[in-house]
Amino acid sequence: MDQPLIRFENVYKSFGENQVLRDVNLSIYPGQLTAIIGKSGEGKSVLLKHIIGLIDSDSGNILFQGKKISKMKKAEKRDLKNKFSYMFQEMALFDSMTVFENIALPLQEKNSLKAPEIRKRVLDKMHQLDLDDIENIYPSQLSGGMKKRVALARALVTEPEIILFDEPTTGLDPIRKNAVHSMISSYQKKFGFTGVVVSHEIPDIFYISHRLAMIDEGKIIFEGTPDEIQASDEPVIQQFIRGIETRHDALTGMAPQGQGARRFIEEMARMRSHQNVFSVLILTVENLYEINKMAGYEAEQAALSNFADKVRANLRVTDICSRLGLNKLMIVLPRTDKEGAGLVCKGMAENIKNLGLTEVKTYPGFCFSVSAGIAEAEQDKPIEQIVAAAESSKNVFYEFKVC
Repeated sequence: MDQPLIRFENVYKSFGENQVLRDVNLSIYPGQLTAIIGKSGEGKSVLLKHIIGLIDSDSGNILFQGKKISKMKKAEKRDLKNKFSYMFQEMALFDSMTVFENIALPLQEKNSLKAPEIRKRVLDKMHQLDLDDIENIYPSQLSGGMKKRVALARALVTEPEIILFDEPTTGLDPIRKNAVHSMISSYQKKFGFTGVVVSHEIPDIFYISHRLAMIDEGKIIFEGTPDEIQASDEPVIQQFIRGIETRHDALTGMAPQGQGARRFIEEMARMRSHQNVFSVLILTVENLYEINKMAGYEAEQAALSNFADKVRANLRVTDICSRLGLNKLMIVLPRTDKEGAGLVCKGMAENIKNLGLTEVKTYPGFCFSVSAGIAEAEQDKPIEQIVAAAESSKNVFYEFKVC
């Protein structure tokens, strides 16, 4: 793995008698989205403010590219600060300023750019984030989703290396929440910035994060991938994840990823004890981005929600549905071999095609493109290998379009 871009070493911070951070050790890697999770009041936002330099630690070190920030000269610290941007919980847009003026603000504060260059940079960033033709609109005239994009445009306009997101989905409904996650993920891939996201959204944040860090009682008790944290057998971690995880994914109505994995393990136990065969079906919506291009992130997520509803309505009572990612669904088919799974998939595809999707019909000529991969489970093979087998090109059994 690459050298960490940012590293905390034995960091402590207290406010009076309240010890907020205790011996924090954390690595944040370049070009990745790292989520900071944990219960309320555990120091997540305080940790974020240490990264950007809004708060100084009592002891310990914070390093940037291997160099202690505390040892940097003033000019170095100023240059480092210019590499960062911040997206606040409430977006912090100024109601008295237009969209253009809000986005331009960080550039104007630098005092080194002339007005024509600022205008060009702002309009370029607005175009990249699909915010054309609204530069003279005020924030109060925008939808919640548009405000989030304006806030992200302002965070990106200085072309930062690192963006810090402090609970960016607070107070949003499931479609808008998933739209913001999708937006952050897609723009991170597009621009390549390093992102650090403080979030309570379990398991939704797992779908976009490369790595996670969990803070408990002021200490980092876990660092790793979303798959690794869900597979952890540490009681504190599992208690937190299962305690905050809902029975159903709010967007799709299906079980969240962790519950789907646990149901897979139950079926594997039945295979072991009773030789019950079962298969896994992975449905991937390949072109959600096209709806996004036509109508934005909220329409994209509404279409995925509608598709998931149709999938659930066309499965058998014993089938187990769960969300696997931003655009993926996993279905465990008990007592079904690969051939039988293919028949189930084909019948479901025909029914969904005949019914169509409400959101898709709004855009004549557009079709939802879905690939369906199937793998028959093998005894004691872990879920990751079965899912990978289902997603491999040789096992993509069916591809269908919903128009």
